[in-house]
Amino acid sequence: MSTAILTGQPVPGSSIEDDLRSLGFDVRVAGDVTDAETLLAQVPGDQRVAVVDTRFVGHLHALRLGLTDPRFPLAAVSGAVTAQAAGRQALTRAMARENSAGGGAAVAVDNLADRIVTALDADGADVHRPELGSLVAEVPADPQARNEARQAVAAVDDEAVRLKSAVKARDGFFTTFFISPYSRYIARWCARRGLTPNQVTTASLLTALIAAGCAATGTRPGYVAAGILLICSFVLDCTDGQLARYSLQYSTLGAWLDATFDRAKEYAYYAGLALGAARGGDDVWALALGAMVLQTCRHVVDFSFNEANHDATANTSPTAALSGRLDSVGWTVWVRRMIVLPIGERWAMIAVLTAVTTPRITFYVLLVGCAFAATYTTAGRVLRSLTRKATRTDRAAQALADLADSGPLAQAVARVAPRVPAPVSAAAGGLLVVISAAVWGAGWPTVLGAVAYVLLSGAAVSRPLKGALDWLVPPFFRAAEYGTVLLLAAKSGVNGVLPAAFGLVAAVAYHHYDTVYRIRGNAGASPAWLVRAIGGHEGRTLLVTVLAALLTASQFKVALTVLAVAVALVVLVESIRFWVSAGAPAVHDEGEPA
Repeated sequence: MSTAILTGQPVPGSSIEDDLRSLGFDVRVAGDVTDAETLLAQVPGDQRVAVVDTRFVGHLHALRLGLTDPRFPLAAVSGAVTAQAAGRQALTRAMARENSAGGGAAVAVDNLADRIVTALDADGADVHRPELGSLVAEVPADPQARNEARQAVAAVDDEAVRLKSAVKARDGFFTTFFISPYSRYIARWCARRGLTPNQVTTASLLTALIAAGCAATGTRPGYVAAGILLICSFVLDCTDGQLARYSLQYSTLGAWLDATFDRAKEYAYYAGLALGAARGGDDVWALALGAMVLQTCRHVVDFSFNEANHDATANTSPTAALSGRLDSVGWTVWVRRMIVLPIGERWAMIAVLTAVTTPRITFYVLLVGCAFAATYTTAGRVLRSLTRKATRTDRAAQALADLADSGPLAQAVARVAPRVPAPVSAAAGGLLVVISAAVWGAGWPTVLGAVAYVLLSGAAVSRPLKGALDWLVPPFFRAAEYGTVLLLAAKSGVNGVLPAAFGLVAAVAYHHYDTVYRIRGNAGASPAWLVRAIGGHEGRTLLVTVLAALLTASQFKVALTVLAVAVALVVLVESIRFWVSAGAPAVHDEGEPA
């Protein structure tokens, strides 16, 4: 239960008490500062508490944004301040200071809540102030100002603003114009019936899995149903975030579900298409695995570039300036968002192609589209990196090192390796092992290529990754590891090896996505023991090449399956443990991933 302490002289006709109760607060009234401090001390330390001026005039949603958002320990709007458990100590100190300064005087003469916020700012506390836009939140000084404030409240539709703010400020073309115009109303419908974002997220996952099952039937009606259900899953995927923003229901579990289920849905759908094609006599598992590899590497490019420049200083680039100028031309914004095939456009394309063509054509178009998008975005980021003058921080270098996912072999090499350009070393090692796998397949020359990859990948991380193009190191590692598994499985010539390889890459990719969202939440990367347990990227790559060289194709299939299950179990157990723990960060990505 949350508690709101009302301070100041009551105002006849004010709805503030009813508004606070509607937001779930137990309302208590303080006669002066000393009384307010006493009431604050009586509230259990693990509960939210708010101090609100009785003269407050504003929209209910302004109060909701200021007093109920679970992501911020301290938050405030004019005339109201709130603290969760993590911010209670700071609030108590500020209240005590005001009581001491005022000598316990009656609080009717001024705004205690705003005085507390000023004291918090003076202490260096991080007080969140939500962007209210057209919403009203103020404490009028006299009756005339109160009447004007009430008129301003009446002039703005609180619910319309709340619905509009439930939609991401920046989204893809398909999502903005074909989904959000009605999904926001689905979100409101869910909120009014007590549904949570996590429930909607789970429904989206189940819908996508059913879509994958329909695709796996290999029949035209199944493909049509799969396409329709995939779009329905995406509608629910948009709805869960809009519901979270509409009702301010953010949670650590929701962050984990939202961060991982999109990839699980898409890659499960790829597997469903591959199974459906196999029923019709067409083996497209290599295409399905290739699509997953390409899409995952695209995301790693995004993640690495963003983390490398997260807090860069002296950050200037003619390329970025050109992009800024293009943003002023409206239609170019939408074109540039569409050609990178974000999730909305990509899923719509997959759904339509599934319904009207074959899985092979669907994967061909998907691979071509994603390859073009990857080339476009990566080229632009390379140009920005080469033309900008920026100093990267230790935090950025550590994030790139964590994204690299170097295991004990690479770390041992890094201690003795000479200083070499990191991207060149990573690219050279990746090319050696991938080309070896493509030319020799399951043979000892490929193992030698993997050994060279271990040595060169260790050299790549032998120094902090602060160079202009060092953010390319993690994508090079991902492409090398995933590409090697794909090529060795494709060249085995035995049914079942590619599906096993698909499972292994999916398990490893989950680990890499999990690392990204831990870093985004400022919680560090996956624990060192986990990286050691699953070998690091170079250890897994070497192991797969050795298994391919030592075993028959049938035995290699079994080995890949066992390895996939083992990696999946280890990373999933640790990931679930972390994301449901009390210390997990509430990560909510407001951008649309590619």
